[in-house]
Amino acid sequence: MESVFKEITEFILGELKPEEKLILSFSGESSLFVRINESKIRQIGHVVDGDISIELFINHRTATHNISLSLDNDTNKTNILDEMNKMRGYIPALPEDPYIVLPKSGESSREIIEGKIPEANEIIKEFLYPLESVDSSGIWASGKIYRGSANSEGQFHWFETENYSFDFSLITPDHKMVKETYAGNLWDRQKYQSFIQKSIHKLEKLSSENVSLKPGNYRTYIAPAGVADLLSMFNWNGLSESSIRQGGSSFCKMRNEDLKLNSKFNFREDFNLGLIERFNSCGELTPKKIDLIANGILKSTLISSRCALEHNLISNQAENSETVRSPIMSEGNVPDDKILQEIDNGIYLSNLHYLNWSDNTNGRITGMTRYACYLIENGEISSPISQMRFDDSFYHFFGDKLDKISSNSEIIPNVSTYGRRELGGIKCPGVIIDDFALTL
Repeated sequence: MESVFKEITEFILGELKPEEKLILSFSGESSLFVRINESKIRQIGHVVDGDISIELFINHRTATHNISLSLDNDTNKTNILDEMNKMRGYIPALPEDPYIVLPKSGESSREIIEGKIPEANEIIKEFLYPLESVDSSGIWASGKIYRGSANSEGQFHWFETENYSFDFSLITPDHKMVKETYAGNLWDRQKYQSFIQKSIHKLEKLSSENVSLKPGNYRTYIAPAGVADLLSMFNWNGLSESSIRQGGSSFCKMRNEDLKLNSKFNFREDFNLGLIERFNSCGELTPKKIDLIANGILKSTLISSRCALEHNLISNQAENSETVRSPIMSEGNVPDDKILQEIDNGIYLSNLHYLNWSDNTNGRITGMTRYACYLIENGEISSPISQMRFDDSFYHFFGDKLDKISSNSEIIPNVSTYGRRELGGIKCPGVIIDDFALTL
């Protein structure tokens, strides 16, 4: 894949006119997909694909076009050149962009993360065998994912990783579920089997009748998967400098009113995880680490080069969307085997869904509990609970009401496969909140 991209890049750059600049971006994969239902294989296939994004700049005007690649690179070159000629025809009619980010020369990069994943015929047995005793449904995806970027100023970036993800649910006869994701790039049979046994134990705890809770504030543990959902809201009118400048960010109060979160709360962008490429769509290399919230204090926001031009700031090479691409929330000191004891009397939430802002300005998030959620009494699981809506502010549950943080983090990967397998994920622990607002 890398050699294909290099060959296309060299050809297209040779076709540029003096007044033109260009950014080429490559996305590709070689993936095995297995869909299971009732713990049996229902569909299996292997996908190899790639596409090129062309961004052409002429006199402070720009246009972008995507092209799917074929196995014949001569055909690819012809198709890309044809599209560039079409773009040359209409770009002069477009308005000038006052904050256009032109391609720059700079440091190139190459990162290849090797994985150790059994062959297709072996891995199917590996991940299905521990599920023989239960009803399960889900999708396994594994293989290599590729990302590349090159520009007319001589920059060239390549990122390649080999990984797997198993996004699945365990299901009781009355259709209650435990939702899990197991992912990584180094397959370990014993760790996986231990993970499945813990999931089956959660499933067994769903056998009794659901308890319906009354609306109110509860001492609550939210597992890493649920915490990841809450943290993902920071990418929606959150830590973007543009959103703060426009007054639409939930972090305006931290900037303008010096509001703080709990001193235990630390959140950063950290590309040392190796979950996603460090270069952005402009071909810029983002710093390996950016402390965003340290000891509850807003330290940095995400500033794209476009935002920096508009507001006369210094960019930290964030993506144009100014979203956190490789986030980490720091761990605390509560081991997993002490969590129920620390809750004492309250609730245990494994998953959340349907999240949205209910009051963006004040950081209020609403959503639903989901899947394996339990009532905890005297430090033990008492019974599963019916789904509840929550509505609370992160200024409370990550602020004055944040009591404890677990000592173990999990990587919650991006398992989206719309169009292609996506990269990225969130590394975070679980949290114990003194009183979390369940509303109905």
